[in-house]
Amino acid sequence: MAKKNFKKEEQNLENVQEALNTTSAWIEANQNKLTWGITVLVVIVLGIIALNTYVLQPKAQEASNDNAKATVYFMQGNYEVALNGDDSECVGFEQIANENKCSQEGKLAALYTGICYYQLGDYTAAAEYLSKFSADDLNIEPAALQLLGDAYVQLEEYTKAAKAFEQAAASNNEIIAPMSLKKLGFVQMELGNNKAAKVAFETIKNDYPMSAEAQDIEKYIAIVK
Repeated sequence: MAKKNFKKEEQNLENVQEALNTTSAWIEANQNKLTWGITVLVVIVLGIIALNTYVLQPKAQEASNDNAKATVYFMQGNYEVALNGDDSECVGFEQIANENKCSQEGKLAALYTGICYYQLGDYTAAAEYLSKFSADDLNIEPAALQLLGDAYVQLEEYTKAAKAFEQAAASNNEIIAPMSLKKLGFVQMELGNNKAAKVAFETIKNDYPMSAEAQDIEKYIAIVK
């Protein structure tokens, strides 16, 4: 009996280790979903920028135009130039963000700056700028928070990552919330908080049963019981 219990416990430990190893692997394997989330976010932001171009007061027009110029490079995947500007008319998102901190254009630039840094692998800078962003939008805000959580995961700052994922999940966004909940569950496991991980996984099962994240969620619920 003791041998059987030992083998069962050993198997459970192996399952947990496999799940922990899956944390980064899952995020990497789901980059298409993450990229899709960023794409949606960018499309919405572009719409806001286009609208602002026509309704902003002249005082803020320059920053709006600068954002639009940098966005061209961003959409081409040229994140370095989008971030820092070119030798011509584009000053880059980071300068726009730093010079217009209190305006809507500055906040949008900060968001883009964070995304650029993330794409370039500078997760510390990405987290710095993404944490400055806020918006009353059920798509942009949770997408930015989820990416902030991903940046913290890359930095192995799991407590901060958990907070960001919790905030993203609280949006109840049908796409982003289950993604963030699954990432939250993995992060909680990494922190040794299996009870909290179980809550995250079961929320996916109960509240988002049709999501892609729910398809294999029973496996992770079983691990953290």
